[in-house]
Amino acid sequence: MERRKLGVTTMYMNEKMDAGDIILQKEVEIRDDETTGELWEKLAKMGASLLINTLEKIENNTAPRIKQGETYTLAPMLDKELAKIKWEEMKAYEIKNLVRGLNPIMGAYTYLNNKKFKFWKVQNISREEFFTIYDEFREYDYKFNSIEPGTVLYSSEKQGLFIKAKDEVISVLEIQGENSKKMNIQEFLRGNKIYAAEIFE
Repeated sequence: MERRKLGVTTMYMNEKMDAGDIILQKEVEIRDDETTGELWEKLAKMGASLLINTLEKIENNTAPRIKQGETYTLAPMLDKELAKIKWEEMKAYEIKNLVRGLNPIMGAYTYLNNKKFKFWKVQNISREEFFTIYDEFREYDYKFNSIEPGTVLYSSEKQGLFIKAKDEVISVLEIQGENSKKMNIQEFLRGNKIYAAEIFE
């Protein structure tokens, strides 16, 4: 699978947004579990180093001008609706990427029993992996496809919280209840009850 990359760039200004000629660029690989906040820290350090290098080249009149062309894109503005987990539409890896992308900006959110919950860290696991780990539920494997996305498959303060996605399973690792603080899932479930067969919306 091709690894995704993100980079920092120094460039000349022109009349368009982020469309000027490039001076220097540096890329970093995005890890599968990396959050936006973690990338910010990594890119901030990289950007500081790149800026120093750029200023040295400008001072020495050795700064290059690399044309961007017309293939650049601008990131869309984030809004509240974008942050909502759409259980009926989204595959498990899409939910995981939404959670990663909105941590720590605003958090991906969902509702259970009319209460709002934010997910700050999740993991997607395959159907087969779930039933291998929790073999006692193997007899329900044949029903998996008919279970409504968002349904709690298993909830335990020791093992965690597992929710059916459109295709696979979401394991919640960090959660924030309504009017509460962010907690790891074991800590949260010690003081809050979520039951199997309840449905997140």
